[in-house]
Amino acid sequence: MEKRLLGLDVGSRTIGVAVSDPLGITAQGVGVWRRKGREKDLAYLKEVCEAYDVGKIVVGLPLRTDSRKGPEAEEVERFAREIEAATGKPVVLWDERFTTRIAQRALIEAGLRRERRRELVDMTAAVLILQGYMERSETHDRARRDDPGG
Repeated sequence: MEKRLLGLDVGSRTIGVAVSDPLGITAQGVGVWRRKGREKDLAYLKEVCEAYDVGKIVVGLPLRTDSRKGPEAEEVERFAREIEAATGKPVVLWDERFTTRIAQRALIEAGLRRERRRELVDMTAAVLILQGYMERSETHDRARRDDPGG
């Protein structure tokens, strides 16, 4: 059985959490962690890695629309390095532009009340980050398998 992937939408107040199925095909939301300080946040993420047998972590990188990094992206990069050190798992940064907006739109279309949407938007964004990473990885893997020279 393959190790799962963990997807994170890291914000200043919350962290949306998603995991892949064991085959790495689909992403499912696990929940939203209300941040309680670096030490407790990292301990929680370590527990999640152990509970779901995670092999790699995908962290959404909040780039600006012109692809530049702002202070939020730099903070997420720092936190991603801390996650990697605390969990011992490789961390991949993944462009998360527009995932929160897409998540909000999907939850509105699902007919959820504003209060419920607020609870779920970060987890839904984590699912979108992880699903995007898995789909891109699968496309590249398939291309390599189909290319006799590569």
